[in-house]
Amino acid sequence: MTADYIPFNLPHATGKETIYAAEAQRSYHLSGDGAFTKRCHRWIEERTGCARALLTHSCTSALDMAAMLLDIESGDEVILPSYTFVSTANAFVLRGAVPVFVDIREDTLNLDERLIEDAITTRTRAIVPVHYAGVSCEMDAIAAIARRHSLRIVEDAAQGIMAGYKNRALGAIGDLGSFSFHETKNIISGEGGSLLVRDEELAQRAEIIREKGTDRGRFFRGEVDKYTWQDVGSSFLPSELIAAFLWAQLEEAERITRERMDVWNRYHQMLEQLERQGLLRRPIVPADCQHNGHMYYVLLAPEIDRQPVLDGLKQSGIGAVFHYVPLHSSPAGRRYGRAHGELALTTSLSLRLIRLPMWCGLSEDQQQRVCDVLTSLLKN
Repeated sequence: MTADYIPFNLPHATGKETIYAAEAQRSYHLSGDGAFTKRCHRWIEERTGCARALLTHSCTSALDMAAMLLDIESGDEVILPSYTFVSTANAFVLRGAVPVFVDIREDTLNLDERLIEDAITTRTRAIVPVHYAGVSCEMDAIAAIARRHSLRIVEDAAQGIMAGYKNRALGAIGDLGSFSFHETKNIISGEGGSLLVRDEELAQRAEIIREKGTDRGRFFRGEVDKYTWQDVGSSFLPSELIAAFLWAQLEEAERITRERMDVWNRYHQMLEQLERQGLLRRPIVPADCQHNGHMYYVLLAPEIDRQPVLDGLKQSGIGAVFHYVPLHSSPAGRRYGRAHGELALTTSLSLRLIRLPMWCGLSEDQQQRVCDVLTSLLKN
């Protein structure tokens, strides 16, 4: 890697991560649910307004817990976009459910709320909106559909921390939500995630499922004199070292988000002319959505072949990448799920998308170089 290489992602550190990890070590509490975990829980609850937040190993684990909490079982159906990470579907497939893939909107690349109702059957149990790039789905419309059909909403807000919809925090609008703290996200702990629960009754069961199906949490709070097996569950708790790292990030979440938004806005300004020339389309953020600067992507004009552009960026020392291969077209997606309709936009847009380097601290000069190289490739 050369000195002038611009990586796609560079994990951001605040400087306090190792200090807090050492503090956790000195406390002799390295397993889950120590003082740092409790701080993280409280921060997420206060920031989002959810009834309960629970740290997990990953966003994948949080989605697994959501499927267990909803008692998803064999033969059930869950509606979700095909343009998402595999964990969105896997959580429900592991419980025997069938993911029903619905097409996305052309503007935000989010689940198209106008297509959901037609995909509902007597077996449908839940809708799983994915907030792509930290830009919210149309949650009011989705919530209205869920109410009409007595369905649950599980938000995949892996990319959505510090983002909102009509000034409501993503992840806390549906019945259940999930965050990711993977190193590619805005707020990180290396690996990690959180389950967000809106309903206090579900929150009590979530705590049990997260602790291997036991009421261990109640025991440590002195609410019972012993703990025992109460329900299905598994080990979903991250260590206190992970929570300590995460706490250093959450303390700086406002600053980190501001800096990422600065980077996002610079890209948006720099690429305006290429959009005017019809060579690409910049991201669209609806007025009701407060995004978090998670990702900057462009959609190449339909007549442009993406692979030579990606190759050219790589040869110029720029770490640009494509994103998801649509799940409905994957071997497992065809085996375990079904597509509702043609999913034409999912297919076409996924082939045109390029994600540009995006990280806290990316300089204006580096961004200008990315945009200059991209301009040269698209015009030649």
